[in-house]
Amino acid sequence: MTMTADPQPTFGSGGAEPYARALRREGRLQLVRSDAPDVADLAAADLDAFDVARWSRGADVADLSTILDASSVLDIGCGPARMVRAAVDRGLGALGVDVSVTAVAMAVDAGLPVVAGSVFDALPGEGTWDVALLLDGNIGIGGDPTALVARASSVVAPSGSVVVETATDPAVDVAYDAQVVDEQGRASATFPWAEVGREALGRHAAAAGLRVSQTWSVGRRTFCRLVRAS
Repeated sequence: MTMTADPQPTFGSGGAEPYARALRREGRLQLVRSDAPDVADLAAADLDAFDVARWSRGADVADLSTILDASSVLDIGCGPARMVRAAVDRGLGALGVDVSVTAVAMAVDAGLPVVAGSVFDALPGEGTWDVALLLDGNIGIGGDPTALVARASSVVAPSGSVVVETATDPAVDVAYDAQVVDEQGRASATFPWAEVGREALGRHAAAAGLRVSQTWSVGRRTFCRLVRAS
């Protein structure tokens, strides 16, 4: 993959690299707006926004509900690739993609099919995947949900779908510059991010030529399935 001289910052990268540190030791991370006062003081807070240990464990019931009827799965922002492992264990075609060198290395070391890069790069099997996943807040990637779901739709087959995990607040629809901070107050570089609830997701889907065909919840987590509008 060709690297640019000044790549756009991504989730948890740059700065003190808190995401890479947390992956290695299964720590906890907080996502904060970059203009929040005294970011370093968040080290003393209850950092419960992202429990990285969950990303390294096996897929749970809520996770598995997203691939029940899938024949192949592309996991966008796969992290340590628990969903790729779940798909492979079920005999499905699977691929994970992530910009984190550490996450990709962990997945590859575990024998999982994962590639390094952005969803906006050329990807293996474009136009053939049955389901593309945007879980764990990954609808926020790049800070432009409309562009993201449009791109995700372009990598699935004509009859395929994009499954998005939405924010807890169904009406939230906000984009902002963010940082990731760990329990010791170490912060990443600033990167673009977004949060989208299930009600707001419909607007982004429509703008991308998609529609919400299914919505379901498992515990406190909510998911929407997007398909082509025509």
